[in-house]
Amino acid sequence: MQFKHPEILYFLALLIIPILVHLFQLQKFVKVPFTNVAFLQKLVLQTRKSSRIKKWLILATRLLLLCCIILAFSQPYFSNKKADKQEHFFLYLDNSLSTNTEGNKGDLLKVAIQELIENLSEKATYSLQTNNNFHQNKTASELKDILLKIENTSEEKTLKDVFLKISTEKITHNSINKSIIISDFQNSSEDVFKNFNESTSYVQLTPQLKENLSIDSISVNDTNSSNFEINILIRNQGIAKNNIPIAIYNNKKLINKQTFNIKEDSIQKVVFSIQKTPEFLGKVLLNFKDAFSFDNSYYFSLVTNEKINVLSIGEQTSFLNKIYTKDEFNFLQSSIKNINYNAIPKQQLIILNEIENLPETLITSLLDYLNKGGDLTIIPSKNISITSYNKLFKKLGIGRILKKNTDSLKITSVNFKHPIFKNVFEKKVSNFQYPNTVSSYSSLLKNSSNILFFENNTPFVSQVNLPKASVFWVAASLLRSNSNFTNSPLIVPLFYNMGKQSLQLSKLYYIVNTKNNIDINKQLGKEVVLAINNENNSFIPLQQVYQNKIRITTNNQPLKAGFNYISQQKDTLKSIAFNYNKKESLLNYLTLKSIVDLQNNNSSISTSVKDTLRSIHKKNEVQWLWKWFLILSIVSLLLEILILKFFKP
Repeated sequence: MQFKHPEILYFLALLIIPILVHLFQLQKFVKVPFTNVAFLQKLVLQTRKSSRIKKWLILATRLLLLCCIILAFSQPYFSNKKADKQEHFFLYLDNSLSTNTEGNKGDLLKVAIQELIENLSEKATYSLQTNNNFHQNKTASELKDILLKIENTSEEKTLKDVFLKISTEKITHNSINKSIIISDFQNSSEDVFKNFNESTSYVQLTPQLKENLSIDSISVNDTNSSNFEINILIRNQGIAKNNIPIAIYNNKKLINKQTFNIKEDSIQKVVFSIQKTPEFLGKVLLNFKDAFSFDNSYYFSLVTNEKINVLSIGEQTSFLNKIYTKDEFNFLQSSIKNINYNAIPKQQLIILNEIENLPETLITSLLDYLNKGGDLTIIPSKNISITSYNKLFKKLGIGRILKKNTDSLKITSVNFKHPIFKNVFEKKVSNFQYPNTVSSYSSLLKNSSNILFFENNTPFVSQVNLPKASVFWVAASLLRSNSNFTNSPLIVPLFYNMGKQSLQLSKLYYIVNTKNNIDINKQLGKEVVLAINNENNSFIPLQQVYQNKIRITTNNQPLKAGFNYISQQKDTLKSIAFNYNKKESLLNYLTLKSIVDLQNNNSSISTSVKDTLRSIHKKNEVQWLWKWFLILSIVSLLLEILILKFFKP
């Protein structure tokens, strides 16, 4: 039992007054002598005993009356909270794409919102966390208006972030009463619950359909004919399915359609052949009703006339021609004597290949080229002028070459985490045939990241990042008389990705709400502002201006899948496609019962928002007792009257 005004209980000390009155109430008896008093003595004893009982009963009723009146004014009640403390709830509502599916009562997110609106308490305040917004200290009426505007979003909020927010709210808002997490708990890990031990109500939104068909990825093969092959991977979660229709569009125009069969819990490849065009805005559409509808369409943008400019200065070598092919690169080779200095600013990657001495004019041109955003790869010859190379290194501020080593060394280690080798290896390889070098150069580079290592753990290939460019240093000549590295399988991904990294060409598609780098291969002024727009939205991304390109970086936008256009005022420079993260399509849901049992912190699990809120409100409902104490005081008063009137000692 709790009291709204516990300070009134101090008045219980007044109960001592009727007790003192009772104890010190003295009566004097007059003794009358009789000749035979045996009968009278017995009568007097009985009268005194009855009188004492009556007085004790009257004292008890008066004490009860006074006690009940004091307790009634202190307003006692039963509840899980204090009556003078306002309820405050922390709500997390998962509005990710996966909650846009049908449950037993309808759309999961819409039903959850409706049940929230119908069961909010006007006496409480709320803080609402969604995947894309946080609303703090809102009344029930304010929260209803917010809930009506909530829609599904591609933005993500992990349970770890939610638990951290709950802990923060507990500290900053000491009146928090209960936290309620409403989610489907898709792709969640049990480990996140280990360090969270707050009493929480979990409401798991459960989809009705347990099967899903989704477009997993798209790739393009060039068959060296007039057509491209579009390879589409379809993921099936559930039973086998037959005669599923699939279609491909160029923007809004239907190009082709077919049907396919897919086995239970498998991935099926579907191939379309499309005619080559300079630009193809592709949309693949599955016509099938399943758990999720957002993953039944997939967008891609295919641009065939975009290539990277690579210039090799120095000795002509055949391995570079084989790597930088005509379908992806504009590759040129030039001797040191026949350099076209006007072509240098137009390149995305320049390779200094087997040059013994760097002319001062070339060093000056390279400095200007690097300062404006071009990348440089340096392959030394067997006998270089270390002084001339160190002039370039010093002006770039990247360190210096120390000396030439004549010891034969093997190349034994690969930095698999380096961006150059991203998506190259399925697993770490340690038993490949080690290439070797006859001679090499040791160097001391500043702020470098090493890509390949010699057996003595010194770097063979390193990357130094400048403010606007990258410099790749190869520590040995790659001529066959000095090294067999050009026969190694590492040579292709190494130099190919150096070229690809120098200009971020348009990918087939990008993922929404993630960091993406997109380069515009045009020379535009520094004051030019580019925008990304679609039919419904437009925003200005982060952009960096280089000599021969502009690099655009997207982070939290766009949030919806579809085609977007990079534009300069009214001119469209590039078309790009965005798709949703494929994790949202997986039917991987966490089982909460075992986790809550292990937590042992009075947490609860439910599948209904309405039942959860009603249960919490019922537990926190205040049951006032002052009326009962008032009734009891009246009863005690009536008892005293009855005793005084009818009890005759």
